[in-house]
Amino acid sequence: MQTHTTEIFMSNPLSVLHNTFKLPAFRPGQEEIINALLHGHSALAVFPTGGGKSLCYQLPALLLDGLTLVVSPLIALMKDQVDALAALGIPAARIDSSLTNDDVQTLYSAMQHGAIKLLYVSPERLKNERFVQRLARLKISLLAIDEAHCISEWGHNFRPDYLLLAGLAQKLRVERVLALTATATPAVAADICRQFSIQPQHHIQTSFARPNLQLRVTPCDTGTRMPLLLSRLQKHPADAATIVYVTLQKTAEEVAQAINESGLRAAHYHAGLKDEEREQIQNRFMSGEVPIVVATIAFGMGIDKSNIRAVYHFNLSKSIENYVQEIGRAGRDGKASLCEMLAVGDDIRVLENFTYGDTPARESLAALIDYLLAFEDVFDISTYELSQQFDLRPLVLNTALTYLELQGIISAQTPFYSEYKIGFVQTRDFIVAQFDADRADFLQRVFAAGRMGKKWLTLDMLTIEQQLQEPKSRIIKALDYLAEKNWIELSVANLRQGYKNNRTITTAEQLTSLYGYLDHLFVERETRDIQRIHSLLAYANNPACLSRQLLDYFGEPESAPCGICNHCRQATNTPISVAEQKSPDPGQRQLITALKLEAHKGLAQPRQLARFLCGLPSPAISRSALKNHPAFGVLAELSFPVILAAVE
Repeated sequence: MQTHTTEIFMSNPLSVLHNTFKLPAFRPGQEEIINALLHGHSALAVFPTGGGKSLCYQLPALLLDGLTLVVSPLIALMKDQVDALAALGIPAARIDSSLTNDDVQTLYSAMQHGAIKLLYVSPERLKNERFVQRLARLKISLLAIDEAHCISEWGHNFRPDYLLLAGLAQKLRVERVLALTATATPAVAADICRQFSIQPQHHIQTSFARPNLQLRVTPCDTGTRMPLLLSRLQKHPADAATIVYVTLQKTAEEVAQAINESGLRAAHYHAGLKDEEREQIQNRFMSGEVPIVVATIAFGMGIDKSNIRAVYHFNLSKSIENYVQEIGRAGRDGKASLCEMLAVGDDIRVLENFTYGDTPARESLAALIDYLLAFEDVFDISTYELSQQFDLRPLVLNTALTYLELQGIISAQTPFYSEYKIGFVQTRDFIVAQFDADRADFLQRVFAAGRMGKKWLTLDMLTIEQQLQEPKSRIIKALDYLAEKNWIELSVANLRQGYKNNRTITTAEQLTSLYGYLDHLFVERETRDIQRIHSLLAYANNPACLSRQLLDYFGEPESAPCGICNHCRQATNTPISVAEQKSPDPGQRQLITALKLEAHKGLAQPRQLARFLCGLPSPAISRSALKNHPAFGVLAELSFPVILAAVE
């Protein structure tokens, strides 16, 4: 990144901290990060959960001449931060799917006039070519990337859209970058620093030590786990804020029900609930109305409740990084809090099977590549449709597209909605009468191209260019103008992403190599995720101090034992046992043979069939009657690789 110091306003960071943010002093690491940024350097802040990462870009944003662009994966978190900044009188805004077209246009105008200091966006928004072109006209003094471990393929929560951020920073001529994360191992931190040319002295990591957290690992089995959890909860004060983490949505509901039947108050939370239900549960937990939430990992990101007294892991986490994020929500007020893992070895198989189930079949990847490269030039896709067509989960599909983009095989173009719906606030005759003859004729043709329902006139944007012999950009611009005038209401649907085939694959050998390259990347990813699962098991079974092990994992070696975890307090520890992998018995093998003979299209590939027998849903299964087939999940107690070997 370039070094710029001339634009820094003559304000003292400490006075801004006191006068604007109403805070008495910097937390550890904040001042070093802020000074690095103000002197024109890019930086990496690795602070534990609740360590004050947001201030590291919010304060410099007020002292730098230009826009601070904040990339965050969580819409709810963006909204909370923008609201909090507005309460302090700081001009901040967010762009997300909840905004109306009028809101977005007003925001664009404010950005153009320099009236916004911080703009929050999702990484997906930065795939919109028109939006990026708009940003390129602005002076971006700072790019802040929250959850920066998502950038690294070595990270535990890799997100494909994050892979494009390093190239985007150069394209936008961003003057400095701040990467922020609570869970970067040394390997992940090195990867982030490499991508953004961050110097070693500007990688600031504060201690992960949380001396107020008492860590426990309690080996148990499936029969004793629930009674053990209930006995633990009964010992807490009735209003003690507690999170119980589980792996499956069904488990969240079952555990919450058992807690309520025991006389305590609990709610379940998972991604299968409607948005308003999740928001209601979160609000009730934050207010203290419901003291216990039983949740999948969908709960907790952005939860800033200081007095959570206990975090229980009813199921094992899928990595040490996830575990640290989850226990990091306890005891943020500095008071003693309990974090206990009720460790059942059988959970390993469930976590492994989810990981194996995410790996796409090589045949599906090859078919996707063939489909994309059949386009001559610019084309557009619906990720939903392709996910169904090639039986690839949406995240897997987006990852594949991003890998192809990074290899220069395809280039992203501007996304667009394939369906526009017009609700007439004013009559068609009134609208047409406001324009000269040429524009009036154009609008009449646009209206005539639509299909009229009871309220909405629907335009098919995939065919309208050919119908009218007019560029889509002119049609959309006209509709946006009518909506700005409040003469029509606009509703859009069916997002399609544009791409260009760069035609770099010209031989059969190159194509075969590309198949292998993409398949290898996903297999590597699978291997790393399986290793993470076993790293957590090794952590739990290691008799060494639990806190000390975590600090060592995140690059803080030679720390003293905590003295309060159960590994420190017990002379011996019972290891968590994992059952040996069973092979299918003769009856199960007959079932596999019979299922093959049924010749279901969605189970044609060995990996598809293994996924089905493990009870792992996929687009092909979900869209067909297969999800109701009696054999779905019938071998869920077996390991995925064992089933895959049997079906092959």
